[in-house]
Amino acid sequence: MIRVLLADDQPLIRAGFRALLDSEPDIEVVAEAGDGAAAIERARETAPDVALLDVRMPLLDGIAATRRIVADPALNDLRVVILTNYALDEYVFAALRAGACGFLLKDIEPEDLLRSVRVAARGDALLSPAVTRRLIEEYVSTPPRPVASPAMDRLTQREREVVRLVASGMSNDEIAAHLVISYATAKTHVSRSMTKLGARDRAQLVVHAYESGLVTPGPGGAS
Repeated sequence: MIRVLLADDQPLIRAGFRALLDSEPDIEVVAEAGDGAAAIERARETAPDVALLDVRMPLLDGIAATRRIVADPALNDLRVVILTNYALDEYVFAALRAGACGFLLKDIEPEDLLRSVRVAARGDALLSPAVTRRLIEEYVSTPPRPVASPAMDRLTQREREVVRLVASGMSNDEIAAHLVISYATAKTHVSRSMTKLGARDRAQLVVHAYESGLVTPGPGGAS
């Protein structure tokens, strides 16, 4: 059973999401909250697997709530998904930096919402390759000076190559084909890179790649 926390300051949106999620035999909404501070408290009380947090909430917004959840060892297994009204919401990239595993549009199709909750519960990132590239390039088109990460030095040459391909928006299947290696090998390289960089998921791996200067925004930046 996938346990879900819903946090949104609009009761109608929470009610609609809850009705859909609770209709599934493998998903259960265990708590609701109308603001970010309450969301953190409900998360600590109910230990959900996935938290769907509105990016804009009173008292504490979704980004600040995500940051506190990620910093809490007791909530280490909780996967945070940000809810937003816009595909390129100005706060989404900050949410990924804070530790969210991805984001969903509030007008998402019902079947896509259910699939996304299951994907998040498995520990995967909720960013398609196309969305990843568009989002990252939009919000780091004028980035601060890259900050060298000591952890990046621990990556092997092949792992650095794989991280660049992840940042370009490639899936594991595409990475395997590009490098002429097996899918299992590509997946292993991605997993080891995340471990070495301390990235919670694939989305944060992309953030590390851009912030360290391993890749740069714009056409051909991640090639």
